[in-house]
Amino acid sequence: MKVETRMPQNGKEFILFLAVISIISVNTIAPLIMALQFGFTKAVYLQTLKTIPFMWIIVVLIVPFIVEPIVNKLMPKFIQPTDSFNAATLFHIFFSVLIMSILLTVIGTWVGTKTISMEPIKTFFYTWPRNFTIAFFIELLVAQPLACLAMALIHKQRANKTVNS
Repeated sequence: MKVETRMPQNGKEFILFLAVISIISVNTIAPLIMALQFGFTKAVYLQTLKTIPFMWIIVVLIVPFIVEPIVNKLMPKFIQPTDSFNAATLFHIFFSVLIMSILLTVIGTWVGTKTISMEPIKTFFYTWPRNFTIAFFIELLVAQPLACLAMALIHKQRANKTVNS
């Protein structure tokens, strides 16, 4: 069985993989969504920077405890063992972003406004499609490829050490 070098192969690598994806995602998706919602101003950006640490913690907690269990149940319904790495990755990204964007459209609004209200639920179907689209393309084109590249480089370096030893 071929080992996929672009994916984490142990817990330590999974933490690094998650860190790369979450740091890129939180630092690009949140500011872009906030800027589209409230305007591309320095004040909006600075306010976003204040919420990023909280959003990053929320993302890191939500992914392994909520998102991954759901995605792992959905994946076998759409992907077969014979499907390519790219097909599996695309479905994983799609389901992950779908779930995260649903949760963070509400939770992110609460964190950003420092208020738990019904407002993000009332405006959900107006804001969620935009949030999903932004998050999906950043994950698909930036965060996931960079995290996979990091894993491939780590595994290549490890293989080179093994060969040279």
